[in-house]
Amino acid sequence: MITIEEMEEMLDELAAELPEQFYRELNGGILLLPEARLSPEALDNDLYTLGEYHYSYSMGRYITIYYGSFKALFGHLPPEELKAELRGTLRHEFTHHLESLAGEKDLEIEDERQLAQYRYRAKIRRRLRARREDR
Repeated sequence: MITIEEMEEMLDELAAELPEQFYRELNGGILLLPEARLSPEALDNDLYTLGEYHYSYSMGRYITIYYGSFKALFGHLPPEELKAELRGTLRHEFTHHLESLAGEKDLEIEDERQLAQYRYRAKIRRRLRARREDR
């Protein structure tokens, strides 16, 4: 796994790929935090949050990327593949930002749909596990 410093350099490169107008009102910028963040939706400690878009009246608008989550999920990948995952996450969070500016929620709806699928699959896995244990 690359170091957090290497990931910060990678993130800076990826951020520079995006048009300047994408940064409108992103007053808090992009933060890379060292921790891994389990999603509050995680049912079996198996769902990590890679990044988040934040908007509040007091803190403004900013994007958070979690180095530890990338390390947990993609630490085994070569740097170029890790960079592709980071690019996808960064663009996902920027989509949230741009939709927020436009008053849209399409990606939030899609994220919720994916969480519903995750919960459904986890529920099935738990039932199967319980059946195996009952035997």
